[in-house]
Amino acid sequence: MASSSTLPDLRRVVTAHDAEGNAIVESDVGIPSQPMGDYEGLAVGTVWASAPIPAKDNNLPEDGAKRYVGGNGLVVPNGAGLRYTDLGPGAITPMHRTSSVDYNVLIQGELTLIMEDGSETHVKNPGDVVIQKGTNHAWCNPGKNWSRWVTVIIDAEPATVKGEALAEVMPA
Repeated sequence: MASSSTLPDLRRVVTAHDAEGNAIVESDVGIPSQPMGDYEGLAVGTVWASAPIPAKDNNLPEDGAKRYVGGNGLVVPNGAGLRYTDLGPGAITPMHRTSSVDYNVLIQGELTLIMEDGSETHVKNPGDVVIQKGTNHAWCNPGKNWSRWVTVIIDAEPATVKGEALAEVMPA
C-alpha cells in the first residue's frame, strides 16, 4: 500500500476578474497530494490543467485542478498542466517517458534523476531545474526527508531518433 506524503498541501492561489473587470483572488486553497498507484513513497497533486493552447482559462470559472486530463493521466492533450510530486525517503518512481516537455523545479529536499542508461544526476538545491524532453527517466529520493518538486508538463510531439518516434513508457 502506498504511503501518504508527510509534506503539507501545496498552496495554490488563483487570480481572475470579477464582473466589473477588477483583478481578484478567485481562490486560495491547499491542493492535497494523493498516493500514485501502489508505489511506496510516491504522491502527486494536479495543480492546474489547460487545454487547448492558447488557453481559454482567462474566461472560464472552472477550477483547472478538477479538469479531466485523459490519456496517460499526466499530459493534457494539446495543452499544459502544472503538477507537483512528493517522494518519500528512499523511494523511486517507475521509469517513464511521455510525449511532453517538462519543466521540473525542486522546491524541497533532494532528488536523483536516473536516466535509462543508469546515469544519475543529483538535484540538490531548491530552485534547481530539470528540463525533460521526452526522455525515459525515473526519480529517486536519496535523502532522509520527503522531497517535493513542481512540474509544468506541455504536450509535445514524440521525441524521434533516426526518424522513428519514441513510444511513451508508462508503468502498468
